Amino acid sequence: MPYAAITYRVKPGFEDEIADVFARFKRVDTPDFRGDDGDAAGRLLGTAVFVKDDIVVRFIHFEGDFAAVGKHMAAQSGVHTVEHELAPYLAERRETDSAAGFAEYFRNATMRCVSQLSVATHPAGS
Repeated sequence: MPYAAITYRVKPGFEDEIADVFARFKRVDTPDFRGDDGDAAGRLLGTAVFVKDDIVVRFIHFEGDFAAVGKHMAAQSGVHTVEHELAPYLAERRETDSAAGFAEYFRNATMRCVSQLSVATHPAGS
C-alpha cells in the first residue's frame, strides 16, 4: 500500500494558524474513488499533515491509482475550504479553484518517493 507526499510552501511563523486550518479539515465524503471510466480506482487509507517553518507536507496512504486520488480530492468541499483558508499563509499563490488547476498543483507538489518499506515487504516476512 503506497504512500505519497504533497508539499506546501508557506510563510514562516504561521505554524499554529496552519495547524488550526488542518485541525478543522472536513474529511472526504468517501475514501473510495473512481477513475475516468467510472470503475473503482482505489481507496484512501489515511493522511497525515506536518508543518515546520516554511514547509507543510501532507502524507497520503492509499491503494490504487494515485492520479485518481488527485481527481477525487479536487471534488471534495473540505479540500476547497482548506485551500481558501491556507491562501493567506502560502508563500506563492496557486490555482486550485478548478479541478484542472487542483490536479496540476497536485502533480507538481508531489514529492519524489525514494523509499517505501513495510512489514509486508520485509525479508523476514510479515
